[in-house]
Amino acid sequence: MAAAGSAVGLGNIWKFPYETGANGGGAFLLLYLLFIVVFGASLILAEMVLGRASGQNPVGAFRSLGGGRWPLVGYLGVFTGFVILSFYIVIAGWTIAYMGFMLDGSLISGDAESIGAKFSAFISGGATPVLLAGLFMIATVIVVLGGIGKGIERASKLLMPVLFVLLLVLIARSVSLPGAGEGLRFFLVPDWSKVDGGTFTSAIGQAFFSLSLGMGALITYGSYLPKTTPMPGSAAIIVGLDTLVALLAGFMILPAVFAYGLDPAAGPGLTFVTLPVVFSQMPAGAIFGFVFFALLFVAALTSAVSLLEVVVTYLVDETRLTRRPAALIAGCICFGLGVPSSLSQGAVDIQIFGMDFLTAAASLTDLLLPIGGLCTALFVGWKLGPKSVALVTNNGTQRFALATVWLFILRFVAPIGIAYVLISGML
Repeated sequence: MAAAGSAVGLGNIWKFPYETGANGGGAFLLLYLLFIVVFGASLILAEMVLGRASGQNPVGAFRSLGGGRWPLVGYLGVFTGFVILSFYIVIAGWTIAYMGFMLDGSLISGDAESIGAKFSAFISGGATPVLLAGLFMIATVIVVLGGIGKGIERASKLLMPVLFVLLLVLIARSVSLPGAGEGLRFFLVPDWSKVDGGTFTSAIGQAFFSLSLGMGALITYGSYLPKTTPMPGSAAIIVGLDTLVALLAGFMILPAVFAYGLDPAAGPGLTFVTLPVVFSQMPAGAIFGFVFFALLFVAALTSAVSLLEVVVTYLVDETRLTRRPAALIAGCICFGLGVPSSLSQGAVDIQIFGMDFLTAAASLTDLLLPIGGLCTALFVGWKLGPKSVALVTNNGTQRFALATVWLFILRFVAPIGIAYVLISGML
């Protein structure tokens, strides 16, 4: 459940719709689903194998099972997760603000232009978004200090089903809007003329970001799994829930974008501009809006916990720090790195390679996550080889009918496919 919470988060509801809108709609959707099926499920299982077999953090897992320079892959995962968390807390802080905006009714106007202006004014406000990012970071640290099982897992079991129900209600409203049909066509009908190397990179980056692959989160959670847990079934549940939420988010947001004449390539603000417009057209829209952003906050928290847990577990295993100082130190440093991401949204002109700091950090992780996945596939497929199948099946005591296919994907399909996508994107 904690791993499913790690996968289901802002990557599905915030990032997937705007990535789809910016990359051609249906063509991006098909590429994303292809990468989820071919790479996602196989690599989730590979990471869980490394965690359960070693019982350690990503660095320790590669060290104990491979030795040599393989721990560098673990270090890459820890670093990547840390960078993601630094801008993740900024977006999550926006959800806190939107809960307040829904309560005071300032967003229930139905005017897309005024809502967009309010969003732009808020994220460029300087101090307030930074403070909210800090508040979310504190909540994440508290959960990590208190443990996952009794806190976030229990909350996820209750709140995630409610999130699904609310998504369905919002979809029903969105697709019934005049002009929504054009958004559905955009989402479901591929336009291959808009596909280039960057589309492939964005699609595989979204798949890895959404599933928490290549950053060591699933290695860390895998280290907590008992030997009796059937890992293929767990991996399938994680992939299924994650993909379902992403698809529902697309059906919820993109029809409304076209219905109100908004730009589907509007970027990260798409969720925070479009949804309030939809809420304004619903009976009791302010209540629905508050509940939605509250649940989005919970979804973000489950993912943020997994990101911080990777860093904390590494510090506890590899240094003399106990969990409490490790969580506090990691949280403070991560928040410090998140400040320029927040300020770069309009308060201060902070650019790297022609992009604002937040966009640059997100683009960097779109490259680092597949690289981590590529190295993981090579390690499990070739370094461990047939031994990895024995680790999955607990030395043959559990069934894994697709073992041969899984090993073939890790050895050949995933490395070749990921390398091709990375090279195409860079070119």
